[in-house]
Amino acid sequence: MLRALAAPAQARRGRKSIFIIRDNAMPRLPILLATLIGLSLPASASAEPPQAPQRQWLAGDHHVHSVYSARYAVDPDHPDRAPTPIIGGDSSHSILMNAQKARQFGLDWMVATDHGGPHHSALNHARAWPDVVAARRAVPDLTLFYGMEFDVPGGEHASLIMPYGPAERDQLRDIESRFAERDAFPADPARDRKPRMIEALRYMNGLAEKPVLIGNHPSRTATGRGQWGLHSPTEYRLWHETAPNVAIGMEGAPGHQAARPKAYLDAAHGARGLYGGYPTMGGFDQMVATLGGAWDALLGQGLHWTITASSDSHGHWTERGADFWPGEYAKTWVFAARDPADILDGLRQGRVFVATGDLIDRLDVTVAPVADPTRIAAIGDTLAVKKGTDIQVTIRFRPASAPNGGGDTPVVNHVDLIVGAATGATDEHNPTTHLVRRFTARDWRQDGDRIVIQHRMAAPEGAAYLRVRGASTGEGEPSPDISGENPWRDLWFYANPVYIATDADCAPE
Repeated sequence: MLRALAAPAQARRGRKSIFIIRDNAMPRLPILLATLIGLSLPASASAEPPQAPQRQWLAGDHHVHSVYSARYAVDPDHPDRAPTPIIGGDSSHSILMNAQKARQFGLDWMVATDHGGPHHSALNHARAWPDVVAARRAVPDLTLFYGMEFDVPGGEHASLIMPYGPAERDQLRDIESRFAERDAFPADPARDRKPRMIEALRYMNGLAEKPVLIGNHPSRTATGRGQWGLHSPTEYRLWHETAPNVAIGMEGAPGHQAARPKAYLDAAHGARGLYGGYPTMGGFDQMVATLGGAWDALLGQGLHWTITASSDSHGHWTERGADFWPGEYAKTWVFAARDPADILDGLRQGRVFVATGDLIDRLDVTVAPVADPTRIAAIGDTLAVKKGTDIQVTIRFRPASAPNGGGDTPVVNHVDLIVGAATGATDEHNPTTHLVRRFTARDWRQDGDRIVIQHRMAAPEGAAYLRVRGASTGEGEPSPDISGENPWRDLWFYANPVYIATDADCAPE
């Protein structure tokens, strides 16, 4: 099916209003006509130009640890010396093993993200980088990014993803050595303060090849619902304003989903996601799972803020760990060509949906004016319409057709269409966000291996966003997760928004 999609005009990300082709390339018209009427064309006219790689949904994981997420041993006789890194101290998995497991569980791309300690930048540069290069050679059908779990000054962690290129190794060492909270020895108190993070973002934003940074487990340190810990929506907005092409989003579904209560663990380390303050909700961070919550607040402020999902893989649950392998439980799907730069572009532009437990593996959400159905916007795009315009929302997804890692073939129970206004208000919640309609099997139709939902509605009065989520259970709003529950019985997917821009002064179409 041919879908011409209007890409949004977003000056802050350097995007222009253009039409792009998704799914299938348009046949060259002269050749098509000649075929139909039996004419012959000159050889020069019949030669097809090289085709650019087509975009497709690619599954990935941006938060994966290896043996280079080291622990550190202090020499009691020489406390003035930098601690010695213990390779394999926090994860026993090699980068190669992670890459092989990623492919086994269906991933197309992955990021190696080891976290730091004193002089970890040198360890990463000397030891992890050669292993990344070797794994790229050994697993060539996986796009393997080099990065790290950045120790955020004054905060927790973020996945830092370096663009492919000749500078990636040295630039990561430069960023980590200059700004990562724990890299300095002796410890630098300035690195434990939030202004240092803004300095780091300014520095990254000034690089010719900018990295991508995604906030990890955003409210893991929260003390209650809506009571933020080390990171708040206001702080994430500041990150994005400082470096809009670097700080692009946050984990919606954190890793450590296989955590279980054990006698030798505290409550936090036995909770799903290791969330000890306020639990995850359906496996998702409360910032995302709460309708009208922090994610909706950021979207309502006008940010195009992308959510992702990851494994945070350290130790597999079969090894007494709390984790699944990369791609085994959670996947971040990016609509991109099989090209490292386009995958990062997909993350930046929000061409992303996330799913747990392989509940679905394809999702297209499109919006078009009823009067002009060829003017289509998809996930991550902006549709400009006049006030009073009727719009058609089409949701197409491919449900599971085989057992997942939990041994079940999950079934989608319902799909929600959610709309919120983008008023620009800087609150930490968005009271305009609401459920437009909940769809169940009686509301959708089968189209081959896809399920199709269509809904006609009036365009919002002003700037807005439209997003979709779905669940395997009959639970309407996700409730707080209980320690020890089976994560395979509680599966969700979330799409990043389609954005709506309306002109209230124009006449209806």
